[in-house]
Amino acid sequence: MRDEEIIEFCFAGKEEALSIISEKYGAYCKKVAENILGNPEDSEECFSSALFAFWNCVPPEKPENLKIFLAKITRNFAVNKLRERTAEKRGGKETPEIFDELSEIVPSGENVEENFIAKELGKSINRFAKELPERERKIFIRRYFFMETTEEIGKRYALLPGNVAVILYRIRKKLKKHLEKEGFAP
Repeated sequence: MRDEEIIEFCFAGKEEALSIISEKYGAYCKKVAENILGNPEDSEECFSSALFAFWNCVPPEKPENLKIFLAKITRNFAVNKLRERTAEKRGGKETPEIFDELSEIVPSGENVEENFIAKELGKSINRFAKELPERERKIFIRRYFFMETTEEIGKRYALLPGNVAVILYRIRKKLKKHLEKEGFAP
């Protein structure tokens, strides 16, 4: 079934849309969550929460790309779950490697002003990603949005994990310069 038809089912309130979505995109979304959490049970829970959230926002929301829309919702639930875990450990050494890679470049914050800055920072990073050559952009997104390992990215693009790490290092250097230019120096 095409995505447009699935969305029309949602607009019509047909709950069978959820089982169609689950069958069509469930494995993909769970993989996104598992890349972040490293736990299939938590990934399943995040996808279930994402389906519920999706059902509650369609209508009025009408996603252009259903797969990416669902992946983003699932990813947000997974990141929130990861934050809960790390908060429970009171800042222990459980921060994922991916967050460590970006921590020197991207400032973080907890108050309203910092949240506003974070939104602007997100827009700046999106502009940066759009300016990257296609392969670099895809590698950047696979690593920092979908949180894939360098091994997974290497398999996808026929690269050695070490080559992927070097590409990511160079992208982070470019990102740092971009963010400094836009006033987001850490």
